[in-house]
This record gives sequence, C-alpha cells and structure tokens, in this order.
Amino acid sequence: MERQRVRPAALSDVPAVKAVTDAAYHPYVQRIGVVPQPMEADHAANVAAGKAFVTDEPGSGRAGPVGLVVVEARADHLYLDSVAVHPDAHGRGVGRRLLRFVDAHAGALGLCEVRLYTNAMMWENQEIYPKYGYEVVERRVDGPYDRVHYRKRLL
Repeated sequence: MERQRVRPAALSDVPAVKAVTDAAYHPYVQRIGVVPQPMEADHAANVAAGKAFVTDEPGSGRAGPVGLVVVEARADHLYLDSVAVHPDAHGRGVGRRLLRFVDAHAGALGLCEVRLYTNAMMWENQEIYPKYGYEVVERRVDGPYDRVHYRKRLL
C-alpha cells in the first residue's frame, strides 16, 4: 500500500524534510532551552548521502512527506539520528511506520542493533521508545544537551 511506503528522500524533498523537522522539533525549543540539533542539520547533505528516508500520507491534506528518519550505518549498529513526524500527522501511525522501517533497514544492512538518543526533556520520547523495544543505556550531558541514550537489539 502506498500509504505504508517509506522511501529514500530525493533532493526535491529537502524543503519538506526541513519543514517537517522544524514543525516536529519546534515545540521543544522553549522546553529544553536550546534548538534541538535536528533543526540545525544539513538536510541537503543528509539527503544527498542517502541518510534520509521519508513517508507520505495520501489523503492527509498535506502534500509531500509527513514523516522522516535520518539514519547512519555504523560498523556494529544503525544510528537513528532523527525521527520527525509533522504534528498534523500525529496519531496516524506514521512514527510506528518509520520505526519499523528503521528495524527492517538495519536488518537489510546486516546490523543487529539500532542506537539513538533523545533529550532528557523530551519526556514523550522516553515513554515511546521502550514500547518499541528500546532500552536505556545511559544518560549523559553533551554540551548543552542532556541526553538519554537507547539501544534496541534486533533478532
């Protein structure tokens, strides 16, 4: 089904990748007191490097991508740099679709673990990730960011 498809982002998607990322992370700016790193990412470089994957949602009223992930294959794991879902698409399973894609992508690359981190002030994420099999590895301060690091071991 087209609504379930996650695809590599194209250069023509860069404005949408930025718009979805900004919309998804903007509510956290005031809470954490700094701009979340995904909002400052070089989206064009991530797309050109094949790190960004998007999903559309036909019939959502939004043209183009409504969600995305940015991933990077490392020697022993897939690093999930960012998950972003446009607020207009919340509650429609977009995040779940993206996280399932990340698992499948890691498996296709022969990697048996996914790692990520989230800001400790992004409480919603700390509730969501364990529901998808992620476990806390550590909490660490990196500059202005207080981060909770997670991993998910794949079978």
